[in-house]
Amino acid sequence: MVKRMSIEIQGYCDPRFENVRELLAASIESGADLGASFAATVDGEMVVDLWGGHQDEAQQIPWQENTITNVYSTTKTMSFLCALLLADRGELDFDAPVAQYWPEFAQNGKEEVKVWHVMNHAAGLSGLEVRVSETQLYDWDKITDLLAAQKPWWTPGSVTGYHAITQGFLIGEIVRRITGQSIGEFFQTEIARPLQADFFIGVPLSEFPRISDLVPPNSKGRLELAGDADSIRVKTFRSPATNALASRTEGWRRAEIPAANGHGNARSVAKIHAILACGGEANGVRLMSPETASSVMRPRISGEDLVLNVPMSFGLGFGILKPQVCSWGGWGGSLVVIDQAARSSIAYVMNKMHPGLMGDTRSGTLATAFYRSLKG
Repeated sequence: MVKRMSIEIQGYCDPRFENVRELLAASIESGADLGASFAATVDGEMVVDLWGGHQDEAQQIPWQENTITNVYSTTKTMSFLCALLLADRGELDFDAPVAQYWPEFAQNGKEEVKVWHVMNHAAGLSGLEVRVSETQLYDWDKITDLLAAQKPWWTPGSVTGYHAITQGFLIGEIVRRITGQSIGEFFQTEIARPLQADFFIGVPLSEFPRISDLVPPNSKGRLELAGDADSIRVKTFRSPATNALASRTEGWRRAEIPAANGHGNARSVAKIHAILACGGEANGVRLMSPETASSVMRPRISGEDLVLNVPMSFGLGFGILKPQVCSWGGWGGSLVVIDQAARSSIAYVMNKMHPGLMGDTRSGTLATAFYRSLKG
């Protein structure tokens, strides 16, 4: 343990990465972070596993080794892994129509929507035409029935538009149709438990006491958007609408919302993605073949995203940063990076949300410091 003024950063850190510990302490001390964890693996080995700060806004409860919190869209990466696992077993074909697995999906011009379109935000279903309430979002059958019936907002496969909430239901229903299990159950049985990774899509009540409440970037807890009310970007976030304060409720925590309500910490996120970083196997556990693991790095669609309004390149789910490096992050700041060239994974999970959907300078600073030391 190292003490930096009033801030204690706990956990393990290989001496090469001591600068990461100092930066995490500085981020908490400055108020940029309230409580946070950062972890990194190299060749499957955990070389950084740090945490510090507080679980609560009143700063009465320290962030502990086993603290978990809602990571928002970093959850999507777990749903990608579920699909990749099924593909590796020959049970799912990314180039097949979704309707091959989910017949009711073949409505309103969606007969030829491919599984990879769903994986890569290209299915034209980035939001719902029907307005749904927060509690209706917890009703799996209602949301998947609405998605099955809806007409795409653009020609599927032609362009991407970030499926902020809907992607998890789409992937999850495909998983359910193939396996007979909910995606939360499948993830827990086939990925989290074999890897001994502390991550949940749908949190059991027994784990509630160690959940850190998220602190939204504004008092209302809503994602602030401006623009044409009929634009795909605004429609996407209008329904299903999300409020960060809902993440503190039992209904949100227990539901399975595989694009947004996963709970974990940096250790579990980095440990899980070490599998991809190391060609499908890490720490004596093989989940998929090297070929399947490398498939996430092959770009399938690129261009200006209709919702994010930035250029994006997608492999299978993950955003491609450069050859052999992919990533995704969550609303408020959580982030995971998988680097197959360096056989490393890094993860940042926090409770103080900053504005934005694609990470911020906190994770960027920590990731840059890690890489400098790794390559130094």
